[in-house]
Amino acid sequence: MNPPVHAPADHPPIAKPRIGVLLMNLGTPDGADAKSVKRYLGEFLSDRRVVEIPAIAWQPILRGIILNTRPKKSAHAYQQVWREDGSPLAAFTRAQATRLKDAFGPGVLVDWAMRYGNPAIAERLQAMKDAGCERILLAPLYPQYCAATTATANDKAFAHLATMRWQPAIRTLPPYHDNAAYIGALKTSIEQSLARLDFEPETLIASFHGMPKRTLALGDPYHCHCQKTARLLAEAMGRPVTIAFQSRFGPARWLGPATDETLVALAQAGTRKVAIAAPGFSADCLETLEELAIRGRESFEQAGGTHFAYLPCLNDEDVGIDMLRNILSRELEGWVRLP
Repeated sequence: MNPPVHAPADHPPIAKPRIGVLLMNLGTPDGADAKSVKRYLGEFLSDRRVVEIPAIAWQPILRGIILNTRPKKSAHAYQQVWREDGSPLAAFTRAQATRLKDAFGPGVLVDWAMRYGNPAIAERLQAMKDAGCERILLAPLYPQYCAATTATANDKAFAHLATMRWQPAIRTLPPYHDNAAYIGALKTSIEQSLARLDFEPETLIASFHGMPKRTLALGDPYHCHCQKTARLLAEAMGRPVTIAFQSRFGPARWLGPATDETLVALAQAGTRKVAIAAPGFSADCLETLEELAIRGRESFEQAGGTHFAYLPCLNDEDVGIDMLRNILSRELEGWVRLP
């Protein structure tokens, strides 16, 4: 038997090899005040993946008009949904990471980060490497692939990798828009929420975040992924699902039909009871809790609707955590021996 090999006395400490899983979501301001929102929007709207206008034309508009007018309005919206523990999106993403902490064995570290704001992707990626993670699964929590979400989150991680002398091995979570575990989790969650209502919706709407229409022509699969998710969900539930797209911004033509216009049109056509879900969001956030649950209800009721329900995202509920454990386990195969 060969004698054990010991490192020299002056050798820097090396952490025990581990594997990391980094959950990544869009981001959120640090607070619901205008100053925090301005800082967040400045980072978000400066991303060339998000606004595909040459910087020389866009930045004067952003710095001269948008960041001097929009933060106050957006801060008011954030204040409507802010929790004692902060932003809903941050709270739910943190809870998801906490619940998955021991899901893959003692040798796997699960952490979370935001593309914009805190905790930053570069910071948490470096922390994982410092903790001994020699293999890391980057997990953008966007079921449907889009360059403005999935790609930019991965970009941020890759940019930090470019600064590292000793890089960990990297895998990225692919889109899971048609994954059976995801569709099944949506079905279960939506049916549980519907069962708790005191009315039967005449229409079920699936609202996805909008994107400029030109992204489809440029080859982004997002629109197709959303359509397939809605179709598979309708088939699984055995009922029609009306698809719509929310959160339009600026004068560009966006994917449609628009959620706000759909709600008004339904009410004006005689539909009185609707329920709306947001299957493209892995966790509730400003766009679901304020734009849909508050402003969506107002639009529908002002147009003549009488019963409106927003159905929560998967968040950190058991069905959502089981789904994440399932799809992440698949991507960890070969790195981790799981039961």
